Amino acid sequence: MKMRLMACALMGAWLLPAYATDELGGNLTGLLNYAREHNPEFAAMRYEADAAAQRVQPAAALPDPVFRTELMDITNRGVDKSPSLLPSQVGSTRYTFMQNVPWFGKLDLKREAAVAVAGQAQGRTATTWVALSTQIKSAYAQYYYVTSGQKITLDLLDLVVQMEKIAQLRYANGLAAQQDAVRAQVEQTVMKTNLVALDNIKRQIEARLNALLSRQPTMPFATPQGLRSIPAAASLEKYTVLENRIREHNPDLFVDEAGIGAAEKNRDLAYKNRYPDFTLGISPTQSGAAVREWGLMVELNIPLQQDTRRSQERESEAMLAAAKARKEATANRILSALAENLAGLDAAQRTELLISNGLLPQANVTLESALTGYQTGRVDFATLLDAARQILNAKLEVLKAQTDAQIRLAEIERLLGEDL
Repeated sequence: MKMRLMACALMGAWLLPAYATDELGGNLTGLLNYAREHNPEFAAMRYEADAAAQRVQPAAALPDPVFRTELMDITNRGVDKSPSLLPSQVGSTRYTFMQNVPWFGKLDLKREAAVAVAGQAQGRTATTWVALSTQIKSAYAQYYYVTSGQKITLDLLDLVVQMEKIAQLRYANGLAAQQDAVRAQVEQTVMKTNLVALDNIKRQIEARLNALLSRQPTMPFATPQGLRSIPAAASLEKYTVLENRIREHNPDLFVDEAGIGAAEKNRDLAYKNRYPDFTLGISPTQSGAAVREWGLMVELNIPLQQDTRRSQERESEAMLAAAKARKEATANRILSALAENLAGLDAAQRTELLISNGLLPQANVTLESALTGYQTGRVDFATLLDAARQILNAKLEVLKAQTDAQIRLAEIERLLGEDL
């Protein structure tokens, strides 16, 4: 009777849930919000995107005008023995105001090219964020696996400790060999070794998460409360829908599309260079204290270096073709990764379902039966230990499948450029 009560207490303790705090690390949302505010790499990309946006207005602005002053006949035809530098005391003074004016449409093309480059910078900022959030999501899933694995192993270690007590009680009553207690002690040592390995992995994940959050490497985290649910949209049957969303929202494709836009404007600008730029000027001339003459000036460059311009045009065409090919290559890579991760996610979910609904309940029944059988002498201690190991392995396999699914989900969201 005493051993039966002990066995019931063991199974009850095994099924007790674990509770987590609300500190940083308790949930994924808090980690992502913290990273958005504190990660220096993401901050640098935001600043660079802002800098690129500030280049749009100057790209479309006219260059600064030029002012020139010419003092002519500073000796008044030799009348004055020393030259004068005062405009009213020389023969005449010419003031020239000049403004460079590009050929029609060039400024608009420069502005549009700058807008496209700014779009690229914004796209790279989004790419940086989705890459950062993916790393955090994956690390959080691994952190959950390790902490939950520690909890499961500790629970089973307590179970084995109690099993050792049962074995010692049976040995004291002459119902079992002392070897049973020794086997339990060996099993405890193995589990403690596994706990050391899990603790080592946990510390490494904490250091990685702290680096992503720009915190001190050894700062602790709260126990994770749980994993995200897998959206129904993340399935193989939704491939076409997800493909369309990728083409609309993927930041890498956005960067490549903006690169195509910039290349097109640069190509058009290269062809515009066939035409000359102008310099317009107005020149009032002062004689004595009054302005008595006005002049106008038009200056233009002569585009004679046609071979140079043809080479520049061919270069711009090649750059445009390269930008289009780059986008196609990016799309192929992303869609291939989408299919791969959807397949991996599907396999992880099916594995979790099979173990949770099949292997794990069977292992629980086996353990209960083995505990009862050992107390009545119908099952040896090796069988009981094997049943305990099956429980541990089954629960760890469920955790592993859940972790794999979360990592696949994070990769799919990285490809989409947004959360599902």
